[in-house]
Amino acid sequence: MLRKTFLILIVFSLLPVLSFASGSQEESSDDSMDMSKQNTPFDSRLHTPGKLTVATGEPVYPPWMMDDNPESGVGFENGLVYALAEELGFAREDVLWVRQTFDQGITPGDKPYDFNIQQYSISEERRKFVGFSDVYYEPEKAVIALPGSEISTAKSFDDLRKVRWGATIGTVELDYIENIIGVSDVAVYSDNASTFQALLSNQIDATVIGLPTALFVTAVQVPEATVAAILPHDSNDLGFGFVFEKDSPLIDWINTGLNAVISKGIVAELTAEFLIGDDAIPEISE
Repeated sequence: MLRKTFLILIVFSLLPVLSFASGSQEESSDDSMDMSKQNTPFDSRLHTPGKLTVATGEPVYPPWMMDDNPESGVGFENGLVYALAEELGFAREDVLWVRQTFDQGITPGDKPYDFNIQQYSISEERRKFVGFSDVYYEPEKAVIALPGSEISTAKSFDDLRKVRWGATIGTVELDYIENIIGVSDVAVYSDNASTFQALLSNQIDATVIGLPTALFVTAVQVPEATVAAILPHDSNDLGFGFVFEKDSPLIDWINTGLNAVISKGIVAELTAEFLIGDDAIPEISE
């Protein structure tokens, strides 16, 4: 009887150990299952596993996206997103779009999407708050002005500093006007539309924007204006990249897909279709 009681006690004393071991195996199994899904459309690190959630502006402008319609895939940036999604294994209908202002995209904190695309220039200052992909496009910067402006005869930064400037808040173009050209009293506006309206109403003489946008704006949106000049490259502007939450675990995977899309010539094709420049535009030296 004593021996039987002793054996029962041993069995019960082992139950917590067995239970713990079983639990560890289950957790290990769950971990390996999650690991097997990493870098697939069902990666648990995605904002919504099974979906690629992408943010862009409100509104979005040609030639980056046409007709304020990211879902169409017609445009340079949304065309790139759908090519990237296919490369990563997502179906077209599994790309979800979120709208945010430009400033919201580069503020620190949690993001309701996987990455944001709306011509964000990569800079070391911004890297303090958000993460970036590799570069997907490097635009030249252009001056937009009205015909007959003093800009039309400008040859140097000294000439540029004689006119009234405006720019959109939070953009590298504003930084360029202030820090590269050296203008101290730039008028600042909440979005590109407000900046262009200020130009048309003679509140400012000129603004700076990426060349592809400038070409479309002056051809379609603000035909009264012209692309007056192309500016020297800013070494602090590393080109456009997708924006992520800082230290996002998705960056390496997205970069792998992005570089594959670039290697296949898709970005070059989109550039030729939507971002053609004009060799006749004069260039201004420092």
